[in-house]
Amino acid sequence: MKRRDFITLLGGAAAWPLAARAQQGALPVIAFVSGRSADGSTSVRTAFSTGLADSGVTEDQNVTVESHWLDGQYDRLPTLMADLVRRRVAAIVTAPSVVAVAAKTATTAVPIVFAVQDDPVRLGLAASLAHPGGNATGINILGGEIVARRLGLLHELVPKAVRIGVLVNPVNVDITESTLRESSAAAHTLGLEILVFRASTTREIEQAFSMIESERTEALFVAADSFFGSHRTQLAILAASHRVPAVYGPRDVVEAGGLMNYGASTVEYYRQMGIYTGRVLKGAKPSDLPVIQSAKFELVINLQTARAIGLAVSPDLLSIADEVIE
Repeated sequence: MKRRDFITLLGGAAAWPLAARAQQGALPVIAFVSGRSADGSTSVRTAFSTGLADSGVTEDQNVTVESHWLDGQYDRLPTLMADLVRRRVAAIVTAPSVVAVAAKTATTAVPIVFAVQDDPVRLGLAASLAHPGGNATGINILGGEIVARRLGLLHELVPKAVRIGVLVNPVNVDITESTLRESSAAAHTLGLEILVFRASTTREIEQAFSMIESERTEALFVAADSFFGSHRTQLAILAASHRVPAVYGPRDVVEAGGLMNYGASTVEYYRQMGIYTGRVLKGAKPSDLPVIQSAKFELVINLQTARAIGLAVSPDLLSIADEVIE
């Protein structure tokens, strides 16, 4: 065999269909890489496995799923992605945007299935939504577009509040930029004043809340970042102790005691990622699978938390909630 032919054969190994790889004896490996922490992520992991099963792929029978929980430690990504590419995993499943971009930077051969908040085309993950054209496809959960809606719901929750804090993680540049851009535009329309607070460590979250109090911040908008999701209990406790009404992206923050969330259904888009991953393993090319936009969103309000901070939630807002935690 000529050297050029050998290299071509080696480079295509990662894209072998499921059946062909199974004939080699070992199960193909999916690298499931999430910015979240393993704690409290059982539902999304189960949703992904359900999606695989929906596409005809059964975990531990004809595929192995290798989970990597970053817990917001994005500095681990270059080393992790280099290792996954070196081992020629069958696919890399990624969320959020910063993880997907790291995977795309590391390889143009290994299939990538992503869930991202920002525009996948702007991030360089796809040539277009209809025709991604490369080795990556997945779900756009429309994080930028729903920032305005989430801020509007916070305004409905505390209509007299004018000074609104926005808490972002500066390490996650894409989400930080889109959150500040969209929230500033929406705040201008609503006549609100935005105060920006930044935190990328547990200690910085504590410091941010001290500043939130000293700046007389009347309500808080927390960016939908995996780091904040990993520290949902800390956020819920601090927001309650400072008596500041706060809105979040993922519902698990509200389940941990946060006041309110609005965003794409996490369980639903992880299930869809499982379906797409199964299709890729069975031979579909990411370049031929259009990027899907989230269609299911949920508003959850924790009335117990509202009562604890002395906040009355209007009947109109309660009437449109998908779930109210008593």
